[in-house]
Amino acid sequence: MTDPAVTRSAETHEVRPELVERVREWIAADPDAEDRDTLERLVAAGDEEELDRRFAHPLEFGTAGLRGPEMAGPAGMNRLSVRRTTQGVVAWLAATGADLERGVVVGRDARHGSERFNDEVVRVLLGAGVVVWEMPRPLPTPLVSYAVRALGAVAGIMITASHNPPLDNGYKLYGPDASQIIPPHDATVQDGARRAGPAILGDRDDPRHHVIGAPVLDAYRDHLVARFAVPGGSDLAVAYTPLHGVGGRLATEMLAAAGFSRVAVVESQFVPDPAFPTLVFPNPEEPGALDLAMARADEVGADLVIANDPDADRLGAAVRGPAGWRVLLGDEIGWLLGSHLLATATGPDDVVATSVVSSTMLAAMAERAGVRCVTTLTGFKWIAKAAGTGVLRFGYEEALGFAVDPLVADKDGVSAALALCRLAHDLAREGRTLLDRLDDLERDYGVHAIDHRSWRVEGDHARERLRDAYEGLRDAPPSVVGAATVREVADLARGWRGLPPTTGLVLVLDDARVVVRPSGTEPKLKAYVEVTAAPSLALVEHRAAAHVRAAAILDELSERLDLSSPDPRSPA
Repeated sequence: MTDPAVTRSAETHEVRPELVERVREWIAADPDAEDRDTLERLVAAGDEEELDRRFAHPLEFGTAGLRGPEMAGPAGMNRLSVRRTTQGVVAWLAATGADLERGVVVGRDARHGSERFNDEVVRVLLGAGVVVWEMPRPLPTPLVSYAVRALGAVAGIMITASHNPPLDNGYKLYGPDASQIIPPHDATVQDGARRAGPAILGDRDDPRHHVIGAPVLDAYRDHLVARFAVPGGSDLAVAYTPLHGVGGRLATEMLAAAGFSRVAVVESQFVPDPAFPTLVFPNPEEPGALDLAMARADEVGADLVIANDPDADRLGAAVRGPAGWRVLLGDEIGWLLGSHLLATATGPDDVVATSVVSSTMLAAMAERAGVRCVTTLTGFKWIAKAAGTGVLRFGYEEALGFAVDPLVADKDGVSAALALCRLAHDLAREGRTLLDRLDDLERDYGVHAIDHRSWRVEGDHARERLRDAYEGLRDAPPSVVGAATVREVADLARGWRGLPPTTGLVLVLDDARVVVRPSGTEPKLKAYVEVTAAPSLALVEHRAAAHVRAAAILDELSERLDLSSPDPRSPA
């Protein structure tokens, strides 16, 4: 994919000498001729502002590894940034005393640049004497986590930007426990990347290179199909879309093998396409993302829509109800799957887990079931480790991430699709729906009205605007929100209720909780609200009132953050 051209007219002048020196050093090491040419043209044009955008803030490991736009320079995903990051991984493996003969699993999705970046990873690892287990083709992210454990590898690397916009790509790193790395390992990788010199590159004819074969991948499929299969088959009608990603073939094959024969796919979104032509954002959470799938469901008479994001580690869903289609929130899917899977947590070391920005209902459900529930920081790298030496029977985060089987130490949208379809089938046999189950849960555990809002900021000063808005709220938090007194203010940077320090703010009210945090992968500030009410037979009224209250709290926060107005620093 060609680096986006700079279309605005830049004022030509001499670029700061120290910046030119940094750019020249990068160009000298960059293996990509097109990227070198882009940077040379920016220097020649005197476009200091664009060069600052590419060099002032290098990519760093966030909530889910590296993510950023595909472009030349250390602030972008490109061959050199991937090469150096992989050298950082090699340095981390050396520092941890890893047995390189156990190998590293390498996978990729079908985004722009993924094949080229995958090649860089493979060649750097082989050149460093590391055994490589390479995925045979673009495949879902969860298979990398699974393969690390199945092959006994010391690490796994996945080239993917998950549900980010089309111009982005990314780099996920799994440790020997098959879950994503956490501090301080990410700092070790970054330090190794910063210190990296010229890389020694290997070739795939090296005997250390292996392509992962069908037996390994079939074992994943066979285990999960057997677990969630419907004996004798199901007549549940489902519409499915992979949103132009890599999950379509695997998900439909597994659903069919599990007995779900009435799965209608969205043909225009089934084949991987990195341009995501039918979507504004390739994220099942975004408004309109499931529209084509719901239309397909109408055509075939299906009452359930399921969707994977482009790397198939997330699951979105919609259910037909009395008032038409209802797109389920991530928390609602989490409640449904939790109610289904808590029964499997029968051992003394079994654990369920969710994140601090997700609903508290899972904790209430687990307490009644006598199962330990752990609340973690945001991100599946924390949820996957929540059980410690025990077994994670179920974990979820509100952003449509679900772990439904200990086979995979990460969120997995394919196995979650199987689990949700099996629950929908079981309920249908009783003449009930997923919406009926949600009603039951809120009658039993009380209304948990969930709402969230994201403020995306674009432009030259996006980072500064987001930082200023967040720090302004953190430094002067409100004493009253939604006409209710704020009982507790917690700066997560200082830790809270046993959580490690992170960037975020928690406001606790008598009947509500608000969490505000910057996104770890996109230029966004996010707020999450949960309003609760005691169990009552007046479910409809209490639910409506709680949702109105949650929306009002978000409106008040939005006004306070003031991120919807134009950037005052930008020229008119």
